Amino acid sequence: MNAADTSSAAGVSVEIDDVQSGALRPRPVPYEGKFVFLRVDDRHAGRALLRRLLPVTSGGLPSADRRQDAWVAVAFTFQGLRALGVPQESLDSFPRAFREGMAARAELIGDVGECAPARWEAPFGTGDVHIALSALSSDAGQLDKELERARVAYEDTPDVQVIWQQEVRQLPTGRTTFGFRDGISHPNIEGVGLPGSNPQEAPIKAGEFILGYPDETGSLPPIPSPDVLGRNGTYVAVRKIHTDVAAWRRYLRANSSSAEEEALLAAKMVGRWPSGAPLTLAPERDDPELAADPHRVNNFLYRENDDRGYRCPAGAHIRRTNPRDATIIGDARMHRLIRRGTTYGPPLPEGVLEDDGADRGLVGVFIGAHLERQFEFIKAEWVNDGNFIGYPGEKDPVAGHHGGTGSVTIPEKPVRRRLQNLPGFVVTRGGEYCFLPGLRALRWLAALED
Repeated sequence: MNAADTSSAAGVSVEIDDVQSGALRPRPVPYEGKFVFLRVDDRHAGRALLRRLLPVTSGGLPSADRRQDAWVAVAFTFQGLRALGVPQESLDSFPRAFREGMAARAELIGDVGECAPARWEAPFGTGDVHIALSALSSDAGQLDKELERARVAYEDTPDVQVIWQQEVRQLPTGRTTFGFRDGISHPNIEGVGLPGSNPQEAPIKAGEFILGYPDETGSLPPIPSPDVLGRNGTYVAVRKIHTDVAAWRRYLRANSSSAEEEALLAAKMVGRWPSGAPLTLAPERDDPELAADPHRVNNFLYRENDDRGYRCPAGAHIRRTNPRDATIIGDARMHRLIRRGTTYGPPLPEGVLEDDGADRGLVGVFIGAHLERQFEFIKAEWVNDGNFIGYPGEKDPVAGHHGGTGSVTIPEKPVRRRLQNLPGFVVTRGGEYCFLPGLRALRWLAALED
């Protein structure tokens, strides 16, 4: 087993070759990908499928050769592990949030109203999702090869059924359906050997993202048993989020007096300009040159230059979901996530203000070793509760669920601006909590006996 470069943290040695590539690799740019959900109707068939998938599943760091940079990841819901016949003692060792599943935690994380599980797209939240396959690549030909190998594996396995598929790809603009570049920020993780995207971020303990290593508390996170099953694994929250682009554009138009003001208002709500340039570094206008520089685009903190939020409002989407060193209650490093947003559906043509009925949005993947302290905390406390920023009752202006009654405060001099009656711009179409095991654990699962 090769250990990754540990120069950033003496003594930390992540067994990177055993960690599935889908856990730690930043999303490629550009990218194409696919999600495939499977149901296992017979545990022996499920184990046989895993044996067929093992040669398709990779670990380790990105290939230097773009044509080889593709990966297939294999993750399991709690019901999936049960369907495979994992011993009850092991099932009981998983954390409560994972055992209950995302649908059961919906109210806690703000999936209510039109985002409630009762309105989710099948098979999300039904208990039928057992195995979640995902594949990503920057090369369409390489992706097709990897997907074909996976397809042969599951289609040749009786009693394993494909129950959901979703293709994702970067839009021609290189941006999300809302028109903003994303996928910019990636944490600096001790002992992994991949540079973080923010040069000012001190390395974060590997145990915040991968099980089997100390986390920011200095302790080992709870790990499923036996050790071979839990070590080098992690948890993944998968979310399908529909974006109401027409509503977004209409709201911006209705609350602006010019195209320039409209662009600035959108940037204030997101925290970045469409190019990806952060307001903290480019407060007046978009700066594509800065955005294109990987050494500058994410090189900022909040406390020293923008503590009051006059550049990037405290309630802006990127500041809520990653407050960095901003003045908040608690330690933001305890709530970091690996985020991998991928876009699905066609773009709404530029300038169109009425919805065309197409389904578009993102399939988000949120990775961390602590579902409750990371994904659920961010959703419950930072996205859907404003107390930590000093504006009680406000939610994330982009990702929060507002229902037409939301508000957002934009600090300005001499008088701050408060926008009212925010509609919901995103709708949760479904989600699942998954466990992404290490490669040794995959072999252990494949070799289970009755």
